[in-house]
Amino acid sequence: MTHCDHHEGCGHDNLGRELGPEDNLFSQIDRDNVVALNTNQSGADVIKPWADRLDQEKFIESDADDQIILRIPFTGSIRLRSLLIKAGPGDKTPSKISLYANQPNLDFEGVVDRPPSQEFEIAQSNEVGEYPLKTVKFSNISSVTLFIPASQGAETSQIYYVGFLGQWSKRNENPIITVYEAQANPADHEKIKGMDGAYSSLGQ
Repeated sequence: MTHCDHHEGCGHDNLGRELGPEDNLFSQIDRDNVVALNTNQSGADVIKPWADRLDQEKFIESDADDQIILRIPFTGSIRLRSLLIKAGPGDKTPSKISLYANQPNLDFEGVVDRPPSQEFEIAQSNEVGEYPLKTVKFSNISSVTLFIPASQGAETSQIYYVGFLGQWSKRNENPIITVYEAQANPADHEKIKGMDGAYSSLGQ
């Protein structure tokens, strides 16, 4: 199964060398709130700058079995184009990875009946692989959850690096308020009687 598409720069370790800051989303990941389930390491350990993508000192490895859930929140509104991942080695490479858009509380019980937004089989490699995403399913998202259901034969699964390519925009967290009347004219409103017996005007 191929995990590269036709766009320029696709391939293993040639990724990102010519990418601008708008492409690699490392700086837009809320690393302090990344959560890894079924591992004794911090999920943030695999969220590394591109320059550290081949570093193998920090990684996450599954604990009780070979399953891992990694919840990754972003600091803005994201449109994802590709998943970048370095995993393994060998049989510790995940058999596949399922991605869920905007499911920040997903756990092992929840993934059983919930279809993923997209999933990939993962190739064994010492390099970083790029897995193109269906952008229509990963547009305007605030988080993505990765689920590893099994390794490729080992008792545990292991990941060294997770990154994303895409576009970022500032999230508008303020509600949109429509002002229907900037200045009320008492003459335009019918007088109503208040509970205290006094009269008041609508809009005042």
